[in-house]
Amino acid sequence: MRSSKRLAAGALAAALGVTTLAACGGSDGKKASGGSGGKTVTLVSHDSFNASDPVLKAFTAETGYTVKVLKSGDAGAALNQEILTKGSPRGDVFFGVDNTLLSRALDNGIFTPYEAKGLDRVAADVQLDQDKHRVTPIDTGDICVNYDKKYFADKKLSPPQSFDDLIKPEYKDLLVTENVATSSPGLGFLLGSVAKYGDGGTSRSGGAESGGGWQDYWKKLKANGVKVVDGWEQAYNTDFSGSAGGKKAKGDRPLVVSYASSPPAEVIYADPKPAEAPTGVATGTCFRQTEFAGLLKGAKNEAGGKALLDFLISKKFQEDMPLQMFVDPVAKDAALPAEFTKYGAKITESTTVAPDKIAKNRDQWVKTWSSLVLK
Repeated sequence: MRSSKRLAAGALAAALGVTTLAACGGSDGKKASGGSGGKTVTLVSHDSFNASDPVLKAFTAETGYTVKVLKSGDAGAALNQEILTKGSPRGDVFFGVDNTLLSRALDNGIFTPYEAKGLDRVAADVQLDQDKHRVTPIDTGDICVNYDKKYFADKKLSPPQSFDDLIKPEYKDLLVTENVATSSPGLGFLLGSVAKYGDGGTSRSGGAESGGGWQDYWKKLKANGVKVVDGWEQAYNTDFSGSAGGKKAKGDRPLVVSYASSPPAEVIYADPKPAEAPTGVATGTCFRQTEFAGLLKGAKNEAGGKALLDFLISKKFQEDMPLQMFVDPVAKDAALPAEFTKYGAKITESTTVAPDKIAKNRDQWVKTWSSLVLK
């Protein structure tokens, strides 16, 4: 989850199961004539998908297709259900597979290739399947350490800015992170350390303190008092002293693994709104997530699915998305909302790991991390 709003949206979806988000439009010449798939296109997603009613109604007005959203738990659980129903999918388009799970989706062949209209407006570095177009990039987000500005101001201590900073003695017992085996941001933070320090041997950063790769780094992080909890909700809304929820829960950790978009959320949902975000981002600790959507193999409404993929990278949807899901658009012509530019952190260098490398090593990395950190 990337914000309190996404968390609330997920809880609502879990209660309702299937949610219809847009009504059918009228019938001009551009709209669907029905066909075998009818006028409904079903989007299968993780619980965090959200879009404004006006934008989805605009899709209906343009195409004649009604969007029905089937929310199916977290990203891993939702993907697993589509793998199990391969060839007889529950919907037409799947949204929410990210670069940490992409190889699993592609290796299982759940998508029909489709080159969405408008891909020329999308940066090449996020088109990770650009030769076959089995998936279309929709959004990016950066998993980063967030800090409580008040805590560090009161202590007259500079907040950490890098992975290396987090193992320094002045930050002992300050960081809470999520379990790598049960949490997407937890896994992203581990992958960020893999990208930074390598998988054993000499550190990519060349630092003397990190010569043993990511395993050695996590040994040092554990020795420096990192706290591990099951998921983002507990870490951010209970243990982190800088969030609204953490303040109410009397959280005592001023550092948390969350998202670069978390500070704007702290402002947008505050009442009254503060002049500046109460939290900041350690910009040298970020791992880039990219989320994709794809046309499900065996989709009943293939034409509607293709139209929806086109729409998901349209300027209209891309500009609506940041304040709905607290992610960044991939379309180069999509403007960020003022709240993001005013209160958010600009991440210029975010680490990443190739999907095939993640697929090859993920299970072993998680197993090794668990033995190093949880025992």
